Amino acid sequence: MGILLMVVHYIVCIFLIIVVLLQSGKAADLAGAFGGMGSQTVFGPRGSATVLSKATTIAAVLFMVTSLSLSIISTRGGKGAPSVLDKAKTAPTQQQKGVPPPGSTVPLTLTPVGPNGEKGPSQTVPTPVVPAPAK
Repeated sequence: MGILLMVVHYIVCIFLIIVVLLQSGKAADLAGAFGGMGSQTVFGPRGSATVLSKATTIAAVLFMVTSLSLSIISTRGGKGAPSVLDKAKTAPTQQQKGVPPPGSTVPLTLTPVGPNGEKGPSQTVPTPVVPAPAK
């Protein structure tokens, strides 16, 4: 359904471009070339609706309808992108990632090394967790 509507939309777009480019301007007749605006006064200053102007109106309406239809189909087809608030609700916190909260202590294992490169006995020291500095 969506592909067929997209093909119709492309055809309407090309037709609308061609019809608009084929139309002449408001003052494109001989009187307009010399600055006169009194041509076709029977139908008013705009003149009667030609086949091209009617085709332009129909193509413009079809373009709007197909554009709205494609928009509705594309939003109904998928769930859409999650909002920032939805992402924030599901984002893991520091406690969920395994990072201890500031103010707590974590064990830190130290192994001293002598001047000749010999290793001494390992010691576990409680180390306080400090918050990261604000940038």
